[in-house]
Amino acid sequence: MTSEAVPICDDARQALEQELAVLREERDAIAATVRDSATDVGDYADRADELRRATESERLDARIDDLTARLRGAETAGPPDPDRAGVGSSVTVEFPDGSRETVDIVEVVVPSDAPLVTSDSPLGKALLGRRVGDRVEYSAPDGDTTARIVALGARTS
Repeated sequence: MTSEAVPICDDARQALEQELAVLREERDAIAATVRDSATDVGDYADRADELRRATESERLDARIDDLTARLRGAETAGPPDPDRAGVGSSVTVEFPDGSRETVDIVEVVVPSDAPLVTSDSPLGKALLGRRVGDRVEYSAPDGDTTARIVALGARTS
């Protein structure tokens, strides 16, 4: 991770802190059941279960470390640039078939009535830093596609 502070909005910080608390509870629950395998004389099923819990514990530890580093290195994000798409922007895009959709760009998915794209999703990455009139290319489930930015504003929800 770089030493440069990464902006994060209050909603995203709160969602990440909640996820971190849940992960720590899960990790503690698993840790309480993990035994020292060197002294365990159980059968192969017991050892397989122990290995599964240890693997899950390692996965949780890695995610906890990631979230802790993200929160430690985050500064509070200000309002998005009104001329460029960024986290906190509401962006209306037009697709090749002429349909339009307005999406809000967020860091993490939070409860919202508006359609959301995360800044690390294919569409979110393609939109970041772009202006009204720009055409973006990104990978969609049905293959590569394009969209044109037709309007830009601040996220309202």
